[in-house]
Amino acid sequence: MTNHPTPSAGARARVREELTLLLADAARRQLAEVGGAALSVRAVAREVGMSSSAVFRYFPSRDALLTRLIVDSYDALGRAAERAETAVHEDTVAERWRAICHGVRDWALAHPHEYALIFGTPIPGYAAPSDTIGPAGRVPALLMALLGGPDPHGAGAGTAESAAGTTGAAGAMDPVLRASFAPIMGSLPDGVPPDLALRGLMAWTYLFGAVSFEIFGHRLAVVSDPGTFFDHEVVRLAELLELA
Repeated sequence: MTNHPTPSAGARARVREELTLLLADAARRQLAEVGGAALSVRAVAREVGMSSSAVFRYFPSRDALLTRLIVDSYDALGRAAERAETAVHEDTVAERWRAICHGVRDWALAHPHEYALIFGTPIPGYAAPSDTIGPAGRVPALLMALLGGPDPHGAGAGTAESAAGTTGAAGAMDPVLRASFAPIMGSLPDGVPPDLALRGLMAWTYLFGAVSFEIFGHRLAVVSDPGTFFDHEVVRLAELLELA
């Protein structure tokens, strides 16, 4: 009787990763067709020619599959923004801000369904686990570093140039205003000034608000050249945020 060698642990891990990627890709195609709320493990299984029970060995529930898509989307968006900023990292803070904004918009335009998954209407019954927190924070961390906070790619603070734009001592801020964004202060590293957190929150809100308006069609029949308008908007926001 011939004994056939069993696959090594490394080979099994590679096969598992390949199948996981195959299933995630099929789920992304379904996301574009039916949206996140209607995502179906059975439909994904049919597309790749597997049984539902086999798929559940890789993704034990629809929510697990959704989480994979959400994490992948946040990571892809974060990489796009980081690449855009890296290309102009030695330029002015205003140019780095402009690059980040365009990196986010370009990715959103190229991946509207994935953008809608992470910034659109919440999916009924789905609660995002802690696995999504890190990927979701990549762009905000980039913005905080730009404004003079801790660099997400290294220790310490951002550049002296960006830090110089920070205004308002902790003691000078209206305590009612400071209390209004206390939750984000609690999630930031120790020593981040309230004014920096406030400006970072404003930058994050304005950037994704502008991109969402365009992606979800709220600027149709309002703006005839979205690219030109967005670029002007970004420049004006840089002035508001004291980046220019």
